[in-house]
Amino acid sequence: MPKIEAPENIFYSLLGKKMSDDELVDIFPVAKAELDGHDTDAHVIKIELNDTNRPDLWSAAGVARALKTYETGKIPSYGFFSNAKKQLPSDERMVVDDASAIGIRDYSIGFAARGRKVDEELLVNLIQSQEKLCFNFGRKRRTIALGIYRSDLIKYPVHYAAVDPDKTKFVPLGMTEELSLREICEKHPKGREYGYIVSDKPRFPYLYDDNNETLSFPPVINSARIGAVEVGDENLFVELSGPILDDLLLTANILCCDMADMGYEILPVKVEFATDTKYGRSITVPYYFQGEAQCSIAAVEKKLGLKLSEKECIKALARMGVEAKAEKGVITATCPAYRNDFLHEVDIIEDIMIGHGLMNFAPVMPSDFTVGRLSRAEEFSRKIKDVMVGLGFQEMMYNYLGSKKEYIDRMHIDGSDCVFIANPMSENYEVVRPSVIPSLLESESVSGHAVYPHNIFEIGKICKKDEKDVSGTVTVNSLGFLSANNQVGYNEASSLVNTLMYFIRKEYSLKAVEDDPRFIPGRCASIVVDGNEVGVFGEIHPQVLESWGCTMPAIACEINVDALL
Repeated sequence: MPKIEAPENIFYSLLGKKMSDDELVDIFPVAKAELDGHDTDAHVIKIELNDTNRPDLWSAAGVARALKTYETGKIPSYGFFSNAKKQLPSDERMVVDDASAIGIRDYSIGFAARGRKVDEELLVNLIQSQEKLCFNFGRKRRTIALGIYRSDLIKYPVHYAAVDPDKTKFVPLGMTEELSLREICEKHPKGREYGYIVSDKPRFPYLYDDNNETLSFPPVINSARIGAVEVGDENLFVELSGPILDDLLLTANILCCDMADMGYEILPVKVEFATDTKYGRSITVPYYFQGEAQCSIAAVEKKLGLKLSEKECIKALARMGVEAKAEKGVITATCPAYRNDFLHEVDIIEDIMIGHGLMNFAPVMPSDFTVGRLSRAEEFSRKIKDVMVGLGFQEMMYNYLGSKKEYIDRMHIDGSDCVFIANPMSENYEVVRPSVIPSLLESESVSGHAVYPHNIFEIGKICKKDEKDVSGTVTVNSLGFLSANNQVGYNEASSLVNTLMYFIRKEYSLKAVEDDPRFIPGRCASIVVDGNEVGVFGEIHPQVLESWGCTMPAIACEINVDALL
């Protein structure tokens, strides 16, 4: 979960008063946060946020706004949000020069701010907000990257285009040497860290002003001149780029509200696109794009177990910064411009719950009497575990999410029956585990220093696609075991399966397997119980072992435990 550090004077100034650590501990849950520490010597409050759906809270201004609104019940008002038809009298605008950026880094938007000189603490706070939004919400700059620039040095309009990475050059932040965009990816520290996002594209994103002065090479690095904000600067320009327009608009709205709370005057910027977007060919940023959400009073009562009137629900939502109205038992909530997390009626109900006060919900004793006991599947799994331990195997425990590289590429399978996460936070957790064997091989790959033989097992859940199930997937309990030694082979694997089946009292037969790339052809078999294939075992294919970096021959087996019940 995100953690932030808020300077005392900035945080208390935004909050409008000082609070003791005990008071902060009590009220932080309102902002889905908790006090992670208070460095009284450095005058820094450390805050841990417990909700990844609320990027508006990942800053000192965001947390202070939530706490202040909860205590006063007054909904923050910001007058700088526009609609698509608003025209600006100034020249502060952005122009997306051509459609070449589509498919490379599709969108760029921005806004300007003035009215407060940057000091050391404010600069650190702005950089922290920038990094938290880009790293967490923006998936390490892949979907959101933002830069802050010295507006006094910019000749508007600002231009955004995709350019030749070898011919376009500028001096990047932190260096004195002029480099091409491709050279930045190779030589600059930030280029080596983030250049991979666009380095495989034929053209690179580029931001410059009307004098052809460079602002930045998004999402990698700012320029050393316009992009180097310093203490004492007062007029700023903020630009955001990425492939998802709604995410950029939400992030811009969050930053606008944060900077407005810190004393800045927000200057909207008209952005003109080369192609049509869902909001038209031009929009003025910051731009309010969120819609309304509804829930019924009956749903509130059912889910909270507390009867609240329409007036009480509206008051509770106001304490969460949400404007709402009620009519005929239905609450209509208007999502604040800095939030976009009202996806279902339960999201409104959650805000009502927090706004009403968690301390106002009296504990209720359960009315049903139940007896806790192990499920049949768990009892059977424990019996299998006892047998495996008796055979000299050590039990392991693994994650259920992993990468395509681990579960598919290194196993040399096509992955057609694997379940992928639609929007993973990291490629390390993009696939639901389809088999226990990759997890066992991962342990073996880092255990070459340990004395052989290596005998390990796990009983855990795996998930695969299944058209017969209403959800399109099926999750089962699966036993996997692996043995690595210079003398292991098919006969030993067959002996282990035979011993296991004997002790769990299951009759079985074997069937030849010809097309499983995980095993050596002719040295593997499937396990058949009551006419159904319930598992497979054999000698791991040398290509698979090499992919994992395993140097010793290995045998493995995987059995569907649920199918044996």
